[in-house]
Amino acid sequence: MRSIKGLIEDLLSIPEERSTPERYRIVGRNIAILMLTTTLVPLALMTAINYYEYKAALRNEIQAPMKTLVNKAKHSFELFLAGRLSTVNFIASAYTFEELADEKNLNRIFRVLKKEFEGFVDIGLIDSKGTQISYAGPYELQGKDYADQAWFEQVRVNGVYISDVFKGYRKFPHLAIAVQHISTDGREWIVRATINTAKLDDLIASMGLDSESDAFVINRQGVFQTKSKFYGDVLDKCPVTIPTRSFEPTVIERVDPLGRDIFLGYVYFNQNDFIFAFIKHKSDVLKVWYTLRADLLIVFVIGLTVIILGVLKLTSIMMKRMKESDDRRTMALREVEHSHKLSSIGRLAAGVAHEVNNPLAVINEKAGLMQDVIQYNPDFPDRERFLNLVKAIIQSVERCRTITHRLLGFARRMDVEVQLLDVNEVLRETLGFLEKEALYRNVKLDLDLLKNLPQIKSDRGQLQQVFLNILNNAMFAIGDGGTIAISSFERDSEMIGVTIKDTGHGMSEETLKHVFEPFFTTKKSGQGTGLGLSITYGIVKRLGGDIEVQSKPGIGTFFTVYLPKQTPAQSGV
Repeated sequence: MRSIKGLIEDLLSIPEERSTPERYRIVGRNIAILMLTTTLVPLALMTAINYYEYKAALRNEIQAPMKTLVNKAKHSFELFLAGRLSTVNFIASAYTFEELADEKNLNRIFRVLKKEFEGFVDIGLIDSKGTQISYAGPYELQGKDYADQAWFEQVRVNGVYISDVFKGYRKFPHLAIAVQHISTDGREWIVRATINTAKLDDLIASMGLDSESDAFVINRQGVFQTKSKFYGDVLDKCPVTIPTRSFEPTVIERVDPLGRDIFLGYVYFNQNDFIFAFIKHKSDVLKVWYTLRADLLIVFVIGLTVIILGVLKLTSIMMKRMKESDDRRTMALREVEHSHKLSSIGRLAAGVAHEVNNPLAVINEKAGLMQDVIQYNPDFPDRERFLNLVKAIIQSVERCRTITHRLLGFARRMDVEVQLLDVNEVLRETLGFLEKEALYRNVKLDLDLLKNLPQIKSDRGQLQQVFLNILNNAMFAIGDGGTIAISSFERDSEMIGVTIKDTGHGMSEETLKHVFEPFFTTKKSGQGTGLGLSITYGIVKRLGGDIEVQSKPGIGTFFTVYLPKQTPAQSGV
């Protein structure tokens, strides 16, 4: 298996052949995966462990009281039956056969028995042949023959007998207790009594069960010996299957015939063929667990959401900072390269201007001499025609001198030089570079410059570059026949402003978000580097100003440049 260190290195490695945006996306994705893994895995493990540990602990906490209750109920029933059995056994042993055969005496014994012990219905004496000798109770059972009854054989073999609940002659649920007694002279008789099972129901009622719990007694055949709240009446078949014999209290989880999840607690009686069962619905028992589980799930989901959002936000910030850092580094390199190119262009422009100025001076001098000769010679043939030709030569020389003057001014401004200047003059000077292109493309340059605009202390060359970059973009955006409106104004006592508005195709909101980012361009491949507005933004900020842009597709773009009347260096910032 690979080490964790190797996996981390794989996540953070980036193929060199990937493009720059995709590299940032891959790095961000891998960092997010790594951070989510290192945070969510422990959170998930902790949540799962707490879930199962608490569930197991809660199940034990639920089952322990159920086992205790089942065990206590079993002992209560066994004590009740043992007490009744002992009472019948005492009567069979304390009295002789003759005393019990006397119905008056047996009725007196029965009255005392009912007074002292609840639940007895009747009592009778049966001889060794199974014949009812005497009887005390509400029914006519004297002389009844029980010789062919199964219980009669069982009591003769085992000495005692406790029946399942049955109805018989009495037409209501009851159970019978029979005890065999053999006297010292070998005489044998059986005392048999019946008990109303309502007393068993009273024992269950005394347990104080809630409305969602049920308890009952069944025999080994699954027949109810007491009433069930949910599953049937006495002597009905119990629909809940009780597992194999266990004399220790046991609690299991089941689904009852009604489709409900339940806890089933049960225990087998030691001396009788009875089973006590206690049923509690899971939904009622596990209310606390369900509440905790919901709270645990909510906490987990909230924690998961916070972690994911935090990781994604942190990763986004990291990638943004990394990209900005790389962009600044690249832009700095590009600016250095751009500055070197401008310096080279400036030196070349200065050389060209000086070299061109020399022959222009000669041409201007000779043209002036020719003009003087013609003017002082009234008889010169075609005098007016030649004067016009010489004037055209002098005008062309003057035009070339203006161009070389601009080239020299551009070359001198390669180095930063803060000076007192008129922004209107800088604008007119910059527009001079675009006049021919505007004329050729039928672009209208609309000037609305504030008269007496306060002069500012700034760098002429950098301002010229700012205006030139914005105007070049405007020229590209409007195509042929558009309009570029330039205006200047005084914003307040510390700032002046210049607006450049074009009637071009405009920009979308998404494009506006990235317009000042390095290398971002909407021009076709090869037509732009994406550095113009980025450099412009940097220059304006370095000069202590600000730049704003507004644009709508199909309407045009509106640039506003704010410039301080004094640069930060001059104002002491």
